[in-house]
Amino acid sequence: MKPRERVALSRPVADEVRKTTCYMCACRCGINVHIKDGKIRYIEGNRDHPVNRGVLCAKGSAGIMQHYAPARLRAPLKRVGPRGSGEFQEISWEEALSLATEWLGKARADDPKKLAFFTGRDQSQSLTGFWAQQFGTPNYAAHGGFCSVNMAAAGIMTIGGAFWEFGAPDWERTKLFVMFGVAEDHDSNPIKMGIAKLKKRGARFVSVNPVRTGYSAVADNWIGIRPGTDGLLILSVVHELLKARRIDVDYLVRYSNATWLVIDAPGTADHGLFARDGEGRALVHETVTEHIVPFGTKGARAALSGRVQLDDGRFAVPSFQLLAEKYLDEQYAPEVVAEETGVAAETIRGLAAEIARVAFDEEIFIEQPWTDVNGRRHQHYVGRPVSFHAMRGLSAHSNGFQTARALHMLQVLIGAVDCPGGFRFEPPYPKPLSAHPTPHGRAEHFGSNKPLSGPHLGFPRGPEDLLVDDKGQPARIDKAFSWDAPIAAHGMMHMVIANAHAGDPYPIDVLFMYMANMAWNSSMNTAGTIEMLEDKDEATGEYRIPKIIYADAYASEMVAYADLVLPDTTYLERYDCISLLDRPISEPDAVQDAIRWPVLEPDRDVRGFQTVLLDLGARLGLPGFADSHGKALYKDYADYIVRHERRPGIGPLAGFRGRDGDRAGRGAANPDQLRRYIENGSFFSAHIPMEAQFFKHANQAYQDFAVRMGFFDTPQPVTFQLYQETLQKFRLSAEGLREPKAPETHRRRILEAFSPLPDWYRPLGEALVEREAYPYHAITQRPAAMYHSWGAMNAWLRQIHTRNPLYVPGPICDRLGLKDGDWAWVISHHGRIKVEVARMEAVNSSTMWTWNAVGKRSGTWALDADSPEARKGFLMNHLIHELLPPREDGLRLSNSDPVTGQAAWYDLRVRIEKAEAGDAISLPHLPAVAQPEPEPHPAQLRYGQEWAQ
Repeated sequence: MKPRERVALSRPVADEVRKTTCYMCACRCGINVHIKDGKIRYIEGNRDHPVNRGVLCAKGSAGIMQHYAPARLRAPLKRVGPRGSGEFQEISWEEALSLATEWLGKARADDPKKLAFFTGRDQSQSLTGFWAQQFGTPNYAAHGGFCSVNMAAAGIMTIGGAFWEFGAPDWERTKLFVMFGVAEDHDSNPIKMGIAKLKKRGARFVSVNPVRTGYSAVADNWIGIRPGTDGLLILSVVHELLKARRIDVDYLVRYSNATWLVIDAPGTADHGLFARDGEGRALVHETVTEHIVPFGTKGARAALSGRVQLDDGRFAVPSFQLLAEKYLDEQYAPEVVAEETGVAAETIRGLAAEIARVAFDEEIFIEQPWTDVNGRRHQHYVGRPVSFHAMRGLSAHSNGFQTARALHMLQVLIGAVDCPGGFRFEPPYPKPLSAHPTPHGRAEHFGSNKPLSGPHLGFPRGPEDLLVDDKGQPARIDKAFSWDAPIAAHGMMHMVIANAHAGDPYPIDVLFMYMANMAWNSSMNTAGTIEMLEDKDEATGEYRIPKIIYADAYASEMVAYADLVLPDTTYLERYDCISLLDRPISEPDAVQDAIRWPVLEPDRDVRGFQTVLLDLGARLGLPGFADSHGKALYKDYADYIVRHERRPGIGPLAGFRGRDGDRAGRGAANPDQLRRYIENGSFFSAHIPMEAQFFKHANQAYQDFAVRMGFFDTPQPVTFQLYQETLQKFRLSAEGLREPKAPETHRRRILEAFSPLPDWYRPLGEALVEREAYPYHAITQRPAAMYHSWGAMNAWLRQIHTRNPLYVPGPICDRLGLKDGDWAWVISHHGRIKVEVARMEAVNSSTMWTWNAVGKRSGTWALDADSPEARKGFLMNHLIHELLPPREDGLRLSNSDPVTGQAAWYDLRVRIEKAEAGDAISLPHLPAVAQPEPEPHPAQLRYGQEWAQ
């Protein structure tokens, strides 16, 4: 039987179609790039690609305008005027690389920590992190600290994985989908496809979000919550489920630490920690024999409640008893939390009832025998068809870590993690905390011309793993993994410039950044950050941040403040590796990774940043980049992708390994690997056997599969950590009961934020200002047609968004007499902005908001100096300080989650006042910044005009 011929969706417009991977957002969709006469004519979705199945959004289609953008940098640049002047001289690559090598080499010889190397939304963090580790600086991280570390850290520490790139709803089977705080730019094509499946099957979709746009606009139920109170809503739902006894007890006993005994010995160094045997195994109370035995003992029936005495005379209780006692408290009753959350009690109660009904009354079964890691044979998979998804709306608050933990706890309580119809892990997750490294970067971890002894980023198991010196001072410039932010698993990129400018905890010599627009939308306190970049030491006349090296493909706001600019290619001109070592594209049923490759060669004097980084590594003689004779180990990034091994047989790509390209996961380097990827549509996919597809955390077949694929060398099952012992260790340090002891300045903060059971507290930036003086919330989100700042200079996407008004709830408009097109002052404790207003009804009544990163600084991105983005576009960032208001003792800490250091973008409180339009220009309106002369281009850019001649 012949397969049915596909119907063409468009007439051929090309001589050739080249398949690669999109980079217009983080979905990493497959695309077909149509090329005619050596120019790109059309981009469409690849129907065979497992991520998007041919679906492509506005951003992906507009990649053609990204490639031919007038804002593209065209050659290396050396600053010849003051920072911010835009006075640059084009130089050769040899001069640029020699200069960079000189600056970097001096820093490495003097003291490696004098280099701060931070990258933005790049997708090669396994390479950039390895480079920084070999350089020997402790100062490395990527954008996650101001993006999503609360989601990642909370998920990994609670269930071994997280939302977004680590897991997905079971779109085919879920009957109730609840989404928290997701803007429509994130995972957009997979989520749109998933919601379409839900709608087709009649499944219910509930969105919890202050703003009803995008996904929320098509939800069956929209819950317009007050920002920063999601955790309280979730714990109220838990309260209702516990009261109704609608939890999956068997699931809890088998797969979580609900039965683990917690020591009850106030005033001692072990209070609140798990009772363990001599081999370190957690203990449980076995109800039949009434003996205390290790968790997982065959045949044991562990208790969920009851106070028992240990062999050493101390008492202990199962962690579930502490959980039940905490959340059954009436402080979590719907009537009590309704005012704080802005959600009616009957709505909260209804949500809890619907979750319980679907989970337990509509359970599903898949008839597939499987064996768990304890050797028990099961005849089928049991599914609780309730799934959740969340992103930055939860993450970007100073209580976001505990809020995300609360959501994962809710999933576990109803038995809906990695089961049919629930949230499902995507390989290489789940991973237990023990499978992740601890952070490296203490003084003993680095030295002159020596690599770090391990990776920068990881998860401390307790205060003993903090990167602080004997006096408690941070080892890192961003203060990650210090008492300021002990579990800053992604670093704290938003604090680097402020700390380096202040010389706190020490000054640096070189700031090296890639794709991080820190002089505009990627910094809090934007105007203040620009001043820091321009500021000079009065005594020496030198810049306080002496050298800045910046790599980017486009003339962003940050370019003007660099001393050396290394021009990157566009994503269609280089190799990229979407790796299982980094940010994979796996699905719950398959292991997947992908590449990008140069579908066109650059027509400018630019080089792919990854290749440049390899070149610099070789010039500096870094181990792993140069051999003992100083010769480069890799020709370029393509060579690195193929030949680099992180450990024997494990490289950046999992597919087509081995001499004949017939191995997956583990295998020798295959010199033909990239060609095989290109022939396969630039991706690789390995199906997970049905026996291994669910309950991956406790499924022996999956654990064996993971070992074969090289995720682990031995099985690594996950026990869900509802009660988090690591957090309790920090509390004991804050109580002065455990070494190292927390400093007095941080003790109250740790005691309040580090609850071992998920907790809710009012966001710090909100709690520290007068709520009456600043009665409203102000937040941002990205629109579906934009992704970070680069999308807002795209000629096609600009036709959708050229400015971003402030959307103000109708009741506030009525109170102040505001109507569409009016202007208003928005004022925070830190600053004030003047913006154009648009009325909106589908928004939480105490919340105003705008689109993020549409506003541009005049003169940048090769846009006209008077473009709408520069005149009427604006940033909320001017209202947000990188530091919290000073405390009574004068100490100012970062405006971040106190556990993870996640930038608290959404804690902002404001007031609003009507203003005169004046010149109808948003304020502050910074002076136009001169930039490198862009390529000649017409005033109006049309499809085919520039490149079809």
